[in-house]
Amino acid sequence: MPDFEELKSNNDLKAILKSAFDADLDIGGSWGYTQALSTIVYSTETPLKQFEHMFASMRAYVEMNMTKEKKERYGSINLNELSRETMLIDGQNYHKVIYEITAIKEDVYNSFIEEYKEYYGQESFDLNLHFEKRRKATLHREVEHWFKILSV
Repeated sequence: MPDFEELKSNNDLKAILKSAFDADLDIGGSWGYTQALSTIVYSTETPLKQFEHMFASMRAYVEMNMTKEKKERYGSINLNELSRETMLIDGQNYHKVIYEITAIKEDVYNSFIEEYKEYYGQESFDLNLHFEKRRKATLHREVEHWFKILSV
């Protein structure tokens, strides 16, 4: 399994996401790796579960693509929620969410896309083999996200 370093935050989380994704999120805190490093959600007009998924997707993209050298970057990054806990700790509401992330090395993914575009519809193209190769090239990892919910 490749090593993905935890992202650091110096109270600049909102600015980082604005710069990287042009997203104006009413958040603070950190990247959500632990309760102590929770992402603080001050408010959102988006349904909270959807907002948390969006933030987790952004974190995964920064970890797996934006901070990596070109040959180490991942594409086709997708998240699926595996579990969710709602907790009241010291009078504060927290969500602890576990996601499974799937992704393929960006250059490998691009070659799969090109192969599909070039050969799809031709009798010699083995679609089952194509998707089997994609399946084998897919990385699976589980990550934990902590959100501190102040007002929603």
